[in-house]
Amino acid sequence: MLLHIPGILDTAQAARMRQRLESAQWTDGRETVGAQGAQVKRNLQLPDASPLRAELAAEVLAALAANPLYHAAVLPAKTMPPRFNRYEGGGEYGMHVDGAAMSLGDGEWLRSDVSCTLFLADPDSYDGGELIVSDTYGDHEVKLPAGDLIVYPSDSLHRVEPVTRGARLAAFFWVQSLVRDAQRRRLLLELDGGIQQLTASGGEREALLRLTGVYHNLLRQWAET
Repeated sequence: MLLHIPGILDTAQAARMRQRLESAQWTDGRETVGAQGAQVKRNLQLPDASPLRAELAAEVLAALAANPLYHAAVLPAKTMPPRFNRYEGGGEYGMHVDGAAMSLGDGEWLRSDVSCTLFLADPDSYDGGELIVSDTYGDHEVKLPAGDLIVYPSDSLHRVEPVTRGARLAAFFWVQSLVRDAQRRRLLLELDGGIQQLTASGGEREALLRLTGVYHNLLRQWAET
C-alpha cells in the first residue's frame, strides 16, 4: 500500500528543520548500505552518531506519534530512528529494495515492513528527486510538499531520480508493523476508516460496536509482537 500522509510537520516545523540541516556536516550516504546498494547510491547523509540526527529524529518521532492516520496505516511495533539525507548535483539512488532486517543496536533488530520518506524541501526548490516506487500496477512517482510523508511496503523496488537543480532534503526510516502482511494492513486501514466515518455521521451504535469488534479481533488474530 502506497499512502500519502499530509502534514506530519507543519510549514514552520519543516522550515526550522531545513534550516538546521543546511548547516549540517554531511557524510557519504554509501556508508549505511551494503555492497549492492553502494553501487547505485549517490547522496549525502547525516552521520548516525550526529547529535543533530538524534535531535531531529526525536522531533519527527513525536510528530508521528501525534498523527492518527500514520498509526492506523502503519500499526508500528518498532521504528528505526529517522535518518536524514541530501541529494544535489546529480545525486540519485538507483533501483533497489530495502534490506529485510535493520540493526537497532545492542543486539536488537527490526524487520522492515514499511518504508517511510518524510519530504523536507519545498518541491519547487529542486528539480528531479522524485521517489519512484514500482509495484504490479507500474511505477508511481512521488514528490511531496515539505512536511508530507509517503509510506510503502519495504519489499517494493524503488529509486530516487537524479536531482539536477537545488537540493532534496528528507528524513527516511523503516517500521516493523504489528501486522506483517501489507494487504492485511490495508484491509484494517479501510475498516478503521469506515468506522471513523460512521462515527462522525452518527451511525447506529450497535452496528458500530460490531464493526469495532471485528477490527480488533482481526488485529488480535494478525498481530505479531
